[in-house]
Amino acid sequence: MSSFAITGGCRMSGCLNPQGAKNEALQVICACLLTKDTVHLHNVPIIRDVLKLIELLQCLGVKVQQTGTHDFSFCASDIDTGYLHTEDFKKKSGSLRGSVMTAGPLLARTGKTLVPQPGGDKIGRRKLDTHFTGFENLGAHVTYDAKEHSFLVEARQLQGRYMLLDEASVTGTANIVMAAVLAQGTTTIFNAACEPYVLQLCRLLVKMGAKIIGIGSNLLQIEGVRELHGAEHTLLPDMIEIGSFIGMAAMTRSEITIRNVEIQYLGNIPQVFKHLGIHIESRGNDLYIPEQDHYTIESSRDGSILTIADAPWPGFTPDLISIALVTATQAKGSVLIHQKMFESRLFFVDNLISMGAKIILCDPHRATVIGLDREFPLHSISMVSPDIRAGVALLIAAMSAEGTSIIHNIEQIDRGYERIDERLNHIGAQIRRIED
Repeated sequence: MSSFAITGGCRMSGCLNPQGAKNEALQVICACLLTKDTVHLHNVPIIRDVLKLIELLQCLGVKVQQTGTHDFSFCASDIDTGYLHTEDFKKKSGSLRGSVMTAGPLLARTGKTLVPQPGGDKIGRRKLDTHFTGFENLGAHVTYDAKEHSFLVEARQLQGRYMLLDEASVTGTANIVMAAVLAQGTTTIFNAACEPYVLQLCRLLVKMGAKIIGIGSNLLQIEGVRELHGAEHTLLPDMIEIGSFIGMAAMTRSEITIRNVEIQYLGNIPQVFKHLGIHIESRGNDLYIPEQDHYTIESSRDGSILTIADAPWPGFTPDLISIALVTATQAKGSVLIHQKMFESRLFFVDNLISMGAKIILCDPHRATVIGLDREFPLHSISMVSPDIRAGVALLIAAMSAEGTSIIHNIEQIDRGYERIDERLNHIGAQIRRIED
């Protein structure tokens, strides 16, 4: 288990280029399973979760070539469905949450798929009901093997139909869309997720020959086609990393420019951080965050405490709740953080409290942060990263703290952030990677 040793108190200055979007990558890579032709993807982040998914696809018979630093080609001309029944598939899929995104394409292309209970972040129960109900709506049969902890999904021929999703699940929507593009007839999906990840997936599928109406909205209409062909696609910059950099700049009193962020796809992320008192300037396609010694949390219009809550797009993404929370610890004022979607995502605040932050964990979903306004700097401790987003929140806290902090289990951070230590050290941070 590798670790970071972080010397706090370093102010950074310079430019950061965000990586390609992790959540988009996991979807568009799996979309390559829908065609025998070659699909070229650009701006792919070189992170653990993406590399593990690529390895899984290679084991399924997909030919993969890395054509540039962040560019890949995928050719799924032959798919080895026998691999689905091996222990190696069960092990690899079970360790990667993103493996569930192979289900829709494999079902559409081969008529069956096996879905082991996926792994990923330990942030609470993340049910797959939306995925499987969507497949059943298309005519598939789903059976659960309690002994093997896996789902078998089979269909002779998927048939399009109308469906109302029980929740606007991003991965659920993506999986159903990928299954529906090769189904017979027309599929209508209401209450579809409309995050930029789904928008980008649909754009790629259209380039591949799919017929989709309503892209970017919560009502999608898909007319099935007999086959798809190859295409070329560039991933958006990762809005979660962009939000992380905004919070990091404020906490460390750094002057940072985040380059080429595709502002129109950030939703209300900049606005939420502005509510925390952070100055953010749009400069063309860049975001500029000036050095700030102090930042003050806004109150609600009626004078009550500000609440920041996650919500489906275009609401505030749950992946940045941890970052907003840690950023508030050194602001002036108080804020209620409400994490609605996952019951274990706020438990990392025990580490922040140990560092001197004033946080009241009201229940598994809500925490009140009383900002210190830098009057009492955080102090260094040794801690363990529980998941990707909490890990980066702890990294930001350590970068602002006095002394040297140690973060163990940084493999969690590496799952979602590409060479984060090298990139931040380049603009003035002091983060040392300790390999076991």
